[in-house]
Amino acid sequence: METSKLTPLPKRVLTVKDVAEYLQVHASTIYRLLSKHEIPAFKVGTDWRFNIESIDEWRKVLENPRRKSP
Repeated sequence: METSKLTPLPKRVLTVKDVAEYLQVHASTIYRLLSKHEIPAFKVGTDWRFNIESIDEWRKVLENPRRKSP
């Protein structure tokens, strides 16, 4: 009987520690952003979680702010 190996799916939901590592910042920076409602996140019980696609989109917006028209 042949068993197939399953390829693990990439992690799409991150913890505070995960997102801090992903963004290369300290976890306290993530908590500060959370307290100011400046980073997309959701709670699971008492723990914060982050959707990686939302974090990537948030980063793109920060990297390319709209320029004001003259």
